[in-house]
Amino acid sequence: MRHLKGTKRLNKTASHRKAMFANMLVSFFEYEQLKTTTAKAKELRRLSEKIITRAKENTLHNKRIILKKIKNRDILAKLFDDIAPRYRKVNGGYTRIVKMGNRMGDGAELSLLELVGVIERPESKTKGKKKEQEKEVQ
Repeated sequence: MRHLKGTKRLNKTASHRKAMFANMLVSFFEYEQLKTTTAKAKELRRLSEKIITRAKENTLHNKRIILKKIKNRDILAKLFDDIAPRYRKVNGGYTRIVKMGNRMGDGAELSLLELVGVIERPESKTKGKKKEQEKEVQ
């Protein structure tokens, strides 16, 4: 049994894994979504949700702890000023993983990791027409 064994190794050395996830975290918080393999997305979700939870309390101690993982100060500022305040009243569940199918070259399962509530779904065309018609009548 693998109880308390930590993260998945993903067939990488510890230093490679640490650097890879640091880069992925910066990209994820910069664009607020990331397309990657499903295994990496699940591990990145664990890291990013812990970081967002810590960033909800804007203290120097929390900034220093997050700065160990995220080296980009612009992204750190965005995290504390824009992203974390959105989830002030939410306890977890900040991200979603959407499976996108398999990669063409090696058949790896791809997923889209995104922040919940960030990407607005477009309204259907009929709803927009009804609103326009109501405006014309009034």
